[in-house]
Amino acid sequence: MGTAAVVKAFGDIRAALAVLNAEVDGAGLVPFSVGDPLAGLADGCLDILAGSREVEAGFAGLKAKAAVKYSESAFAVAGPDVPVVAQEMAVAAEIGCVLALGPRAAGSFLATSHALTAGLPRTLEALQAGTISWQHAVVMADETAGLDPVGVAALEAHFLDPEAPDAARGCPAGELPAHRFRVKARTWRERHHAESIEERHAKGVAERRVEFRPDRDGMAWLSAYLPADQAQAGWNGLTAVARSLQGPDEPRTLTQLRADTFTAAILGSTTTNASDTRGSGSFTEGAGAVRDRVHSPIRAQVLVTVPVCALLGVSDEPAMLDGYGPVPASMARRLVADGAGSFYRVLVDPRDGAPLEIGRTSYRVTKAMRAWLRMRDGKCPFPGCSNNSLDNDADHILARAKGGTTGTRNLGQPCPKHHKLRHSTGWKPTPATKNEPPGWTSPTGRHYQSEHQDWEPSQWPRLVLEPRLSEGSVAVSVDLARVGFSPGEEWLERILHPPSA
Repeated sequence: MGTAAVVKAFGDIRAALAVLNAEVDGAGLVPFSVGDPLAGLADGCLDILAGSREVEAGFAGLKAKAAVKYSESAFAVAGPDVPVVAQEMAVAAEIGCVLALGPRAAGSFLATSHALTAGLPRTLEALQAGTISWQHAVVMADETAGLDPVGVAALEAHFLDPEAPDAARGCPAGELPAHRFRVKARTWRERHHAESIEERHAKGVAERRVEFRPDRDGMAWLSAYLPADQAQAGWNGLTAVARSLQGPDEPRTLTQLRADTFTAAILGSTTTNASDTRGSGSFTEGAGAVRDRVHSPIRAQVLVTVPVCALLGVSDEPAMLDGYGPVPASMARRLVADGAGSFYRVLVDPRDGAPLEIGRTSYRVTKAMRAWLRMRDGKCPFPGCSNNSLDNDADHILARAKGGTTGTRNLGQPCPKHHKLRHSTGWKPTPATKNEPPGWTSPTGRHYQSEHQDWEPSQWPRLVLEPRLSEGSVAVSVDLARVGFSPGEEWLERILHPPSA
């Protein structure tokens, strides 16, 4: 049956595709809805999109298994006399030709396929079931590279096993866009396997650089590879200055203003006119070339959350840089020691690491509440949005006029684009909690969960976790041993309420 079964299966698939195409074209035998054909077709197309996503993922899993089986079979057929490197090149070349991939893409596809079939059983199972996409599987393979089997299994379980003790909260991994899943997977890995982040960071600092890459249409890319705190501060500073320049008489978009502010900064000024970017002329010192050469009073803000034991230097648990993710504890200690004004002191729940609830009865959202929202959400809570939390708006989920309060449970922080979407279309946020941002309901009634922060308790060093023994006594539990002996809480109190000079 081998070849005949494969031919028949693909024939059935093509026939099913023809049926689905007919349904999308409105030429199906039975309409989606007799009462309202147009609304029924719209809803039916969403069902087809959802089903297509699942089937595409299943096919991706099938392709990975087929590529690995072909590779193993080709190696066996070639025999031991063929050099391994040559055989690997031959296998990748064959797969590349079949799938119309270049050599590098074919090699990457084959490497990921091997990783899935050899050491990522949960990921392959989820891919075949259609609950994650191929892009999610690539992220999992990348982020588990270099971990031991126990670490790989723990990372897989955290994101793909809802019954795991520390399962990820909020939107399931497969419903996150792959780029957002990569951020969460990298964050989890760095938090739980921080032993190498200092070494890798030192290597990265040594490799810092600025790069120039020509592009088409008379344009080019100028980018910098920098320590995360400097890069994030620079980005936040550009955004803050760009927002300050917006107004009814400013025709440039926020993106254009960021670019012009950056250009003016590296060319020795601080802001530029819109006229500076028109036409093919270069920047000059003539009339209208730059605005006043006065340094902007706006200060970049960088939010850093530092575990208390890492701040004390008794653990190497990574800190969290808002808008970026985990950074080495040494970077966080340096930011605090240098008096970084952006270090926002936030009280967190010692049981789960989440910021505590803050509430107000007035309509005005205070600065402290805005900071708390940034800590809770991390970014715009709209599904898939990556907009940095420092650039977002505070918005009442239930309007004040309808009885909504100005407490964090009734606040979201959508970015300007999704704030406008909420008030100009049928998209609506759903209720939030003190630790969970709001989800969203679309005009069709479908509900989409928001991405949640993976708050965890700080990693206490052994000297704190080991129970104290007194002469002639027995060991007491860790909870009891902490009574009156918690240097972490003592230092947290000193950070939150520093003694007056």
